[in-house]
This record gives sequence, C-alpha cells and structure tokens, in this order.
Amino acid sequence: MNGEDDKLSRLLRTSRPAADALPALPPRFQEGVWRRLQAESAADRAESWLDALAALILRPRFALTALAVLLIAGAALGTYRGSQTVQHDAQMRYLAAVAPHAQP
Repeated sequence: MNGEDDKLSRLLRTSRPAADALPALPPRFQEGVWRRLQAESAADRAESWLDALAALILRPRFALTALAVLLIAGAALGTYRGSQTVQHDAQMRYLAAVAPHAQP
C-alpha cells in the first residue's frame, strides 16, 4: 500500500501548477470563504428541520398516518373538552336546584 501511496503523492506533486501560474487571491479571501460557508450552513440548518418534517409528512405513506394521528388527537381533545363542559353544566344545574337565588 505504501508503494501506491508514494506513486499517488508523486503524481499529485507533478500535477500541481507552478506557484507563478496561479492568480493572486484578493486579501482575506480565505476568511471570507469560511464566513460565507458558516452563514450558509446556519441558514440551511434553520430551514432544514422544517423542510425535512414537511417532506416526511407529505410522503404518501406517511400522509395517511399523519392524518390519522391528527384525527385521533382531535377526537381525544374534543372528548376531553366535552366531558368538562358536561361536568360544568351538571354542577350549575345542581347549584340552581339547591340554591335557586345564588349567583355563580
């Protein structure tokens, strides 16, 4: 493996252009490149989780599952809220029967 690595190293060294042939880079070029890469990666990360979630939910096999989960959650929330309303109405009816002149 070392022989192949040496061959590759020699080939890479010979394929490099001469330092004179390269154009001069503007001042602080490398710093600007890294700053731009960091800004782009931060923006990608901020949008990527939402895009990934939307892409996952919008897939046909997951869309039906997401719809079922939302329907079950809505039914459970409706049942819970309905039971609270029924309990509150029963309490008000009891209070009206026991003390008809009491203001709740």
